[in-house]
Amino acid sequence: MERVIMTRLQTEFEKIYRQSPSHIIQSPGRVNLIGEHTDYNEGFVLPMAIELTLTLAIKPRDDDQVNLFSLDFNEQKSFSLKQLKHHPKDRWISYAKAVTFVLQKTYLLKGFDAILTSTIPRGAGLSSSAAFELAIAYAFSLSSDIPWHPTAMARATQRAENEWVGVKCGIMDQMVIAHGKKDHAILIDCRDLSTTAIPLPDSVAIVIMDTTTRRGLVESAYNERRMVCEKASQLLGIKSLRDITLGDWPLIESKLPIEYRAKVRHVVSENDRVLKAVEAMEQNDVETLGRLFNESHQSMRDDYQICNDALNIMADLAQQHPACFGARMTGGGFGGCAIALINAEKTEEFKQFVTKQYQQKTNLSPALYNTKASDGVRADNFVARHCEERE
Repeated sequence: MERVIMTRLQTEFEKIYRQSPSHIIQSPGRVNLIGEHTDYNEGFVLPMAIELTLTLAIKPRDDDQVNLFSLDFNEQKSFSLKQLKHHPKDRWISYAKAVTFVLQKTYLLKGFDAILTSTIPRGAGLSSSAAFELAIAYAFSLSSDIPWHPTAMARATQRAENEWVGVKCGIMDQMVIAHGKKDHAILIDCRDLSTTAIPLPDSVAIVIMDTTTRRGLVESAYNERRMVCEKASQLLGIKSLRDITLGDWPLIESKLPIEYRAKVRHVVSENDRVLKAVEAMEQNDVETLGRLFNESHQSMRDDYQICNDALNIMADLAQQHPACFGARMTGGGFGGCAIALINAEKTEEFKQFVTKQYQQKTNLSPALYNTKASDGVRADNFVARHCEERE
């Protein structure tokens, strides 16, 4: 599959730009094992980079022009570094402009020619936009001789989404795409941005369950929930909800307006679940890890209220199957994907059961696929890679 993608990118790049690319950049999607809506509260998250990938072939330029062709949209977009403007028809190119906008504040940028394609489903909660942002940042690092520092680039691309796109996202997606490690989840402390690679348990598989329902983050209630968390922190006189422990909660709850309590409770309890999940993974305790998955979904459904009907049905069906240790929605919510922790020997049986039952209950056709933890965003020299593959 990867070789097919590389060959197509090379062929189309040479057709459009009449030269070969210099580098191939691969930027993965991600799933969050546990720790939802805790990142912008300076809490803990436990995501992993996945095998689904956005791939960008590039060739640096000596001027200020950026040219991008999307194979998936069959569309060419271009802009000048000196004339960066919002445009109503930007669509996907707005993320590239966003990264440019932020990096230009620190670095002298040069342009590049590029062509891209992605196997990450758009709007599924698997961070297709963050993968694109990190790929663009890596392209600028190559075209403009910028040292690649994963955490710094994660911060820059988060700012790009906050300041240009208008989504007040946290730092998790960008951090795990920058720091991903094969066969590991990444524990991220979103206060100091320290990372710890946590090996995945033996004999289990992670199954992504795409409900095929979609949501738009900018138009959704995402920003509203972030505002509630910030106002609650202000009322309590703390820097962020990270500063409340589960043991503190009984004393804190009555100090908050009733309409804030459930959402704050989710953040506090979810932070606690992340740390317990790390302990379970380190002990290879998949039963406890699965139970924490289930509790997390219940909290997102009842307290944070970010699950649509399709996500609830998908998680419930997964939890009913005997091979499933636990299941929960993943991502921003309001549609997209759930994940399940499965006995690796029973994955096909599990997927058939959930697919059939979900279709019967919703009249929708889901997409279920196994995934593995992958390395984060990376670049290869095209000539060297091409020679290796030919050998």
